Amino acid sequence: MFSSRLPQQLAANAFSAAIADLRRRGVPLADLTVTNPTTVGLLYPRDLLRQLANPAGLTYEPTPFGRRAAREIIWRNPDQVVLTASTSEAYSLLFKLLCDPGDAVLTPEPSYPLCELLTRLDAVDATPYRLEHHGVWSIDRDSVRRACTVHTRALLVVSPNNPTGSMLRADDREWLVSFASEHQLALISDEVFVEYPIAPRPDASSLLGEERVLTFTLGGLSKSAGLPQVKLGWIVVSGPSDQVAAALQRLEVMCDMYLSVSTPVQVAGPALIEAGALIRAAIRARLMENYRALLAAAERHPAIRVPAPEGGWSAVLQVPATIGEDALVLQLLQDAHIIVHPGYFFDMSHGSHLIVSLLPDPRVFETSIARVMEVSA
Repeated sequence: MFSSRLPQQLAANAFSAAIADLRRRGVPLADLTVTNPTTVGLLYPRDLLRQLANPAGLTYEPTPFGRRAAREIIWRNPDQVVLTASTSEAYSLLFKLLCDPGDAVLTPEPSYPLCELLTRLDAVDATPYRLEHHGVWSIDRDSVRRACTVHTRALLVVSPNNPTGSMLRADDREWLVSFASEHQLALISDEVFVEYPIAPRPDASSLLGEERVLTFTLGGLSKSAGLPQVKLGWIVVSGPSDQVAAALQRLEVMCDMYLSVSTPVQVAGPALIEAGALIRAAIRARLMENYRALLAAAERHPAIRVPAPEGGWSAVLQVPATIGEDALVLQLLQDAHIIVHPGYFFDMSHGSHLIVSLLPDPRVFETSIARVMEVSA
């Protein structure tokens, strides 16, 4: 009866069931997986959303790519900007633009599993390539070559990556551009976390504005202004002029069909992007405070490695492979009432890993991460 594009197994796993049971019984939990900035005690200006009540939002003037004033503040050429209701919607538009059913997009591992679900909903295959860590995270180029077939239409980069915090290396960027040109692939660069550097290396790079191959760079207010509830994302389209023009013509048809971005959000967009600087500063301060606490805790437990994240909201803990990730996260949950993610959730390999968010309240984070280290060591 239902589409095969949706997961066939929807039952909660043991970890999710245990969390639900503890919450149902009213047990306080320290959630070190939280990624919602509006729920972690950050101070937002009380009048931050006042522009949503701007009377200009009462007039409906549908435009496929969104109001020009909002697009002008995102990129130097607003004609290359497409507003969306979210980054997820941006992905869906691009999969429809670039792929027929059964085509493939190359996606990084480790990474957040959202892309696999989104590709499936558009009847597209997500074919993984590997990121390898040899002192620094970089693209395993052989895995890209092996994964690319005649059905591959695009290659996805997430920089900073979630959860590794790694950024695209400058030499990897040059190699990707050459590879994409050779195989006639588009590049999709998810850079939603770019405003949150932690310890970027000198060769950290971006695909924003890349002109040699067709490139789509994604961003949004969810991360850049800490406003996931406002629902405003964007795509910056760049590349050879003829390919950009052809892509925009087709995107215009699709966006005109949906017109998904509300007028009040578009009217408020420029003000929210500018006011977002205050929120970004608060989030950056929070990330750095918790990162320092994480490093201090790791110093007391030399058996646990913390590869330095270059940016983003997460950190990876490489822990001794004693009882396995499943058993460890359940032990932390049931005995210490602390929620962390297992590494396999993000397709981490080569050892045992835990993934934690750097967003929680610092008092909760410092106490909880110390306990995580004690149990994991």
